[in-house]
Amino acid sequence: MNLANRITLVRIFLVPIIMFFLLIKVNLGSFSISDFSITYNQIAAALIFIVAASTDGLDGYIARKNKIVTNLGKLLDPLADKLLVAAVLISLVEMDKLNALIAIVIISREFAVTGLRQIALLEGSVMAASTWGKWKTAIQITMIIALLINNFPFNFIDFPFDVIASWVAAAITVYSGVDYFLKNKHLIPVE
Repeated sequence: MNLANRITLVRIFLVPIIMFFLLIKVNLGSFSISDFSITYNQIAAALIFIVAASTDGLDGYIARKNKIVTNLGKLLDPLADKLLVAAVLISLVEMDKLNALIAIVIISREFAVTGLRQIALLEGSVMAASTWGKWKTAIQITMIIALLINNFPFNFIDFPFDVIASWVAAAITVYSGVDYFLKNKHLIPVE
């Protein structure tokens, strides 16, 4: 197994660790400044999420640069991305930090576009990531981090960045999904 695929596997293995810290019922302690408070569980989950999210582009870059792109990597990379985002979104809903509708919209889009990618592969083509898809990923990661760290530092100025980022992420997610389907409508069998 090559380095790029190992990095992808690390991202997959980090998912249950992140969920453990988010959903564990034992409080490992907390950190407070003024009216702001965050548990060590959340800090650990946020840091591990940042590490996992940063491997997203790294594995693909290494695979392309070293010409070690494999079918296993093509399968595992999008799977790892979806597992990471879906698991954390579901955990955030469970923690009452994220509106369930937003999680459903984001996860549904991921499944739909993944299905479209599979159709493209069956037709012998590869759907490249679009600019909107890249923006979607960046905004989702930003939103998740903001939610994991209790809207820090925006909470000090009473600015609901996490809530705004959540709705913007949902909107960009829908837009990028529609964009993928419109650009690839020739792949969708109409009978």
